[in-house]
Amino acid sequence: MSEETETITETAPPVRQWPALDLTGVDFDPVLRRLMNEGPVTRIQLPNGEGWAWLVTRYDDVRLVTNDPRFSREAVMDRPVTRLAPHFIPARGAVGFLDPPDHNRLRRSVAAAFTARGVERVREKSRRMLDELVDELLRAGPPADLTATVLSPFPIAVICELMGVPAADRHGMHTWTQLILSSSHGAEVSERAKEEMGAYFADLIGARENSTGADVTSLLGAAVGRGEVTLQEAVGLAVLLQIGGEAVTNNSGQMFYLLLTRPELAERLRAEPEIRPQAIDELLRYIPHRNAVGLSRIATQDVEIRGHTVRAGDAIYVSYLAANRDPEIFPDPETIDFGRSPNPHVAFGFGPHYCPGGMLGRLESELLVDALLDRLPGLRLAVAPEEVPFKKGALIRGPEALPVTW
Repeated sequence: MSEETETITETAPPVRQWPALDLTGVDFDPVLRRLMNEGPVTRIQLPNGEGWAWLVTRYDDVRLVTNDPRFSREAVMDRPVTRLAPHFIPARGAVGFLDPPDHNRLRRSVAAAFTARGVERVREKSRRMLDELVDELLRAGPPADLTATVLSPFPIAVICELMGVPAADRHGMHTWTQLILSSSHGAEVSERAKEEMGAYFADLIGARENSTGADVTSLLGAAVGRGEVTLQEAVGLAVLLQIGGEAVTNNSGQMFYLLLTRPELAERLRAEPEIRPQAIDELLRYIPHRNAVGLSRIATQDVEIRGHTVRAGDAIYVSYLAANRDPEIFPDPETIDFGRSPNPHVAFGFGPHYCPGGMLGRLESELLVDALLDRLPGLRLAVAPEEVPFKKGALIRGPEALPVTW
């Protein structure tokens, strides 16, 4: 070990173990809270992969790392970086592991579907599909599992509509997504599900090479036909967008768990419908969307962050959850404040890899809050809050079921 390396090791913060926790409710991760209290820049070791990685938790540092070209996603491809997921099989050329300009080229091919106009295109159809689900819920009567009856089928229907996936194939899409996102079935099952979904999209996109449709697979088919993206790139992006579309199930599950365990919040939203869009932003800031951290980046050159030198080749993670609780940006961050303004939360990420479905996710949350609070005025949990089952062994957080009555 060189003298220089020894000096770095002595001055760097200690490496902290971050075990895989099955957290329930909307409680903030206790390990992450300890890391935030230790300092703005710490070092972590997650349950899988190798070595350690830097972690930044302050809002400004999170935005720096996610938006600075000196931190590369592409460089992660061939590195056994410490991580939460037991299996890590990124597809070469997948948009999540591209850096600009290739990343921008790929995102541009579907950008039209995720603009305000593109999202508005599916608003009325989404509202009708949601009304039908709530009609069925009311016909069947209480009690019910809100996740199984509304919060799961609704986002599946919406993302399939936006993607151009026929209604008959929605169930299969959902099954593949669950297998890909769960760590409890093992790497082989997850990888097979991803391959099957990829083969499905390869056929769908391939059949739409001359399409003028506004849905995502038509846009991708047309881009492939024009030679702007390869079929492999188009398939990778379609798989990512399809999987990401189901994040709304978990976010809305946590959102309604919060509203039903804090009924004063739900009552305020019923009484003041005009504040709902702003309130949803505050709920998105507050709820813990995932377990631990997401995808890492690799420093391509030495970068100093708050007095620490992140060396070229070092892995680094950001925590959007921590950034959303930074008291310098969000005064009294542990309080849910529906009047919070401005509210520049990073629940949908930041920088080039900002979630393209952010606007769609907000639309779905608004439709769900409107439909469920207005049409089920007595909506409440059918079990004690601590009896609501939450997902285990998953990368994302959310209730497995949400038993309700009204």
